[in-house]
Amino acid sequence: MGLRTIVRRRGGAACAAGVLCLLIAAETAAQGRQQPKLAEAERAEAQELVGLVEKAAAGETAGGGVTLRWGPHHFIKAQGEKTYVPFTVAVAAETPVVSSVGLYLRVVSRAVPAAATDGGSGESPRPEKTGETPEYAFEDLFFFDLPAAAQGQPRRVSRAFAVPPGDYDVYVAIRERAAAVKDAAAKAGVLRESITVPDFSTPGLKTSTVVVAQRIDMLETPIDPESQAEHPFTFGQMQIAPAPELRFNKKDELTIVFWIYGAESDPATKKPNVHIEYKFHRVQDGKETYFNKTEPQLLNAETLPPQFDLTLGHQLSGSLAVGLTSFPEGDYRLEIEVQDKAAGKQVTPDVKFTVVP
Repeated sequence: MGLRTIVRRRGGAACAAGVLCLLIAAETAAQGRQQPKLAEAERAEAQELVGLVEKAAAGETAGGGVTLRWGPHHFIKAQGEKTYVPFTVAVAAETPVVSSVGLYLRVVSRAVPAAATDGGSGESPRPEKTGETPEYAFEDLFFFDLPAAAQGQPRRVSRAFAVPPGDYDVYVAIRERAAAVKDAAAKAGVLRESITVPDFSTPGLKTSTVVVAQRIDMLETPIDPESQAEHPFTFGQMQIAPAPELRFNKKDELTIVFWIYGAESDPATKKPNVHIEYKFHRVQDGKETYFNKTEPQLLNAETLPPQFDLTLGHQLSGSLAVGLTSFPEGDYRLEIEVQDKAAGKQVTPDVKFTVVP
């Protein structure tokens, strides 16, 4: 198949002030910008990656030697009516690969086929046959070195895309670079994940998914837009390392971040009046019992920066970091009660996690 043009469709938009000045990453100046020109070797490797996804989309076995696992992924409001979806893919430890790889990401809407099939054969359309370029909701191409990992642990890669709400198939292909394996056959793997992207643009109180962090670092300055794609969990000067699993030992902290949408302003203060309560429930034998709770988090005229203004697109965020020393080993559910006092509305996202020895 002929190599199609790979287009970058990614980025972010700044918002709010002070600690709330977060980068809600979505469409930016990078939107629609053409991928930097590929060298001949990179073009050949890009063709291989696209071919892996074409086979997987057609229901064929694709790749070999690399096992990929999906997750976690998150939904965060982006610009306009789009949703930002940062995600992580793990390269299984039992399938060792060289560090230098290529990655191709394709997101296809399940509502409207990318293009008509070729003559009813069921094959994916090929541009050299149809003279057309299939349209996808999002696609991107990367060449990079996989991050290191502890012995026996998978190597994890995070990327992101922004799409309108709806149902999608997400394809991720990873392949060793030919120059890195020299005369050996390059190992490769491809996965397909089906997701339903929520709509944050409609009226009413909503929250993003809750991001559980392994750690959160505060940067001295925001990263440049060109680096955003490689650091999809960086929001302004806040850089989140997502927790790979929701299993923690008693020495750990449970750290979470999420965003609140659709809150109304109090007529008297012109500021939101949101109360957040964090309630922990222990789960044993399928039954829940109340365990404890933290002090409420208040987002109102007394706690928000004076310049905070919902009409300017400033974002409300909730966060919590709690030590797990007092938590007996076992399963838990954190219930997050978000109350919009100005509107008399409430939503209750939650997080399930486990405390281990």
